[in-house]
Amino acid sequence: MEQYARVIVDISLEKLDKAFTYRIPEALFGRLEPGMQVEVPFGKGNRAISGYVLELTGEAGFDPEKIKEIQGISKKGMQIEGQLVRLAAWIRRTYGCTMNQALKTVLPVKRQVGEKQRRQVRLLLSREESQELLVQLEQKSQLARFRVLAALLDKSCWEYGRLLSACRVSKEVLLKMEELHILRIEQETLVRTGLPKELPSPRKILLNERQRQVTEEILEGWEAGDERPCLIHGVTGSGKTEIYMELMADTLRRGKEAIFLIPEIALTYQMVRRFYQRFGAQVAVLHSRLSQGERHDQFELARKGQIKVMIGPRSALFTPFSRLGMIIIDEEHENSYKSEMIPRYHARETAVYRALLSGAHVVLGSATPSMEAYYRASRGEYRLLTLKERVEKRPLPQVAVVDLRQELRQGNRSMFSSLLRQQMKERLTRGEQIMLFLNRRGFAGFVSCRTCGHVIKCPHCDVSLSLHRGGAMRCHYCGHEEPAVNQCPSCGSGYIGAFRAGTQQVEEAVLREFPGARVLRMDADTTRNRDGYEKILGAFSRGEADVLLGTQMIVKGHDFPGVTLVGVLAADLSLHAADYRAAERTFQLLTQAAGRAGRGERPGQVVIQTYCPEHYSVETAARQDYEGFYQKELLYRRLMGYPPVKELLAVYISGADLEELEIGAAALRAAADTLNEKGELEVIGPADGVIAKVQDQYRKVLYIKGEQEELLEACRAGLEQTLQADCFASLYIQFDKNPVSGY
Repeated sequence: MEQYARVIVDISLEKLDKAFTYRIPEALFGRLEPGMQVEVPFGKGNRAISGYVLELTGEAGFDPEKIKEIQGISKKGMQIEGQLVRLAAWIRRTYGCTMNQALKTVLPVKRQVGEKQRRQVRLLLSREESQELLVQLEQKSQLARFRVLAALLDKSCWEYGRLLSACRVSKEVLLKMEELHILRIEQETLVRTGLPKELPSPRKILLNERQRQVTEEILEGWEAGDERPCLIHGVTGSGKTEIYMELMADTLRRGKEAIFLIPEIALTYQMVRRFYQRFGAQVAVLHSRLSQGERHDQFELARKGQIKVMIGPRSALFTPFSRLGMIIIDEEHENSYKSEMIPRYHARETAVYRALLSGAHVVLGSATPSMEAYYRASRGEYRLLTLKERVEKRPLPQVAVVDLRQELRQGNRSMFSSLLRQQMKERLTRGEQIMLFLNRRGFAGFVSCRTCGHVIKCPHCDVSLSLHRGGAMRCHYCGHEEPAVNQCPSCGSGYIGAFRAGTQQVEEAVLREFPGARVLRMDADTTRNRDGYEKILGAFSRGEADVLLGTQMIVKGHDFPGVTLVGVLAADLSLHAADYRAAERTFQLLTQAAGRAGRGERPGQVVIQTYCPEHYSVETAARQDYEGFYQKELLYRRLMGYPPVKELLAVYISGADLEELEIGAAALRAAADTLNEKGELEVIGPADGVIAKVQDQYRKVLYIKGEQEELLEACRAGLEQTLQADCFASLYIQFDKNPVSGY
């Protein structure tokens, strides 16, 4: 039986859609696999060129007589591009997408970007020669050259464009003077780094006894051939970052490279500074706010081996290091490690597979590990290492839980409980810093009528509009905006207003309660500009503000020694989400928020305000009791058959026509039932999405549960084959393995 391979012969992304089919000779049966570099005949002259195998197939796709044969496997071995192609093939197989979508995810440079050049003009003549020539130029009325030479006598080196402008001359004047050896035009290629403008001097940090023990235990395991991912479970402030750096130093000493993943762009500022202190110019940074040129230069430096450490969010995982030795995933529990775009890959699982391809090690770290990671550690699939104390044995912050229902009974209708208000006053008096956390953004959550209960919603999405400062109501999904109303559009009542629980409202309340306080607000609205994070975090770390308030981004891994009080204003806003992970997410947010307090010499205090003080996620977070939360949550997951106990496949279906959507969703359900003839899977739905309509697209979701990952993969592959039917022509369908958020 004939076998064929689809081969890409140009790895530049402009031509990714163009792959060629080649026949596999019998001598290579069973030896080829995706990602391998092969030699193939190409073009009319059949010149031998290198290509990468995308996938293997038994289908020719067109006349087999016209298909050329692979000449052999390249002797160059597996190049870094080949590793990434093989990784793309794994992503396609694991998460359900096209090979082209997977390739565009893992191959980092999306288009060719020109180099950034700097040109300077430098005087070649001595001062005496220049002054003599200056007199001659004036006598000959060569005024353009006269002005240039006079400027260079004043300052011997000029930026090219500035000199042209200052002397009011054309570039031809400079070129002619260069020919006469009066001056030299120098050209330098600049590397666009994207690093913060101010970086500290390198310095080494000493580990404490427990940090050293954990580091040695990990290194000894690697030396003994233990290739399992390592999970470092350390309380907030226990010094996990110092362990990361020590492991990274060992990796670099062995001539290898390292990738350090962080969950948020907001963390880049602090992390880059800390790693730059240890490793200097070997460090590079990658995130979505870099320009295309900066991203291009970072990847080129990595490809050429001129940098050794890449720091960044999820996409940094695909840095083209050819000698990758270690991948570290900090705050591994964060949802941002799961892509919300096709392919919906998870960075944790993808990092493990990339490490397998490159012979690298994986280290995960968190004070609140994901249920999946801790479950695998408890089963021995990961190595578990613990840090139960903070650095220098600093105490964990004292945590007080305030029942907001009781506050309301006592007549307190403000957003600050009496305890939090008192604690804030004391901190401000002593000159200590405060962080206030609210899991919302904007000025208000929604606008509703107190007479009939009508909520103002976006006309394009099934969500409420949020009121922002300036009288605008805005949709946070599609950007639709309209003026605020003073009369209910449903019943005409004038009793309509905002449910005020946004960050802008908190900022106003703080300034009203504490007029002298210096307040910084950090949320999606104040960090839209490229350097928004750096400016806010830099100002707060320098002590230029007393209060930092914001959304989830302020509680993720930041280290501010001056913060002694953290207030959680609405602990249960995330608890009532339509998501089986709601309790886990609430516990993680509360524990991480509490961990920002008392990281310096002075002890910390945390005030958690909630309407559900008896919920186990709130109780265990207040005690900083991860194990207690894990056991209770795992029992719930077992009873309901949710990950990590079972695997879960979500099928998202959307379309502009509701009737067509319902027909297509029903057809997918029927196909899933047919594929599940042995009853080994549980099929649920279809049902409306958590948000039933976004940007005029109606949404349905189908869930499929199973104990074995292979069964779900086979079911997904079967469903993909049914999508050619006419009833799916107008629908958009996505697959999501073990989703981390609602749809």
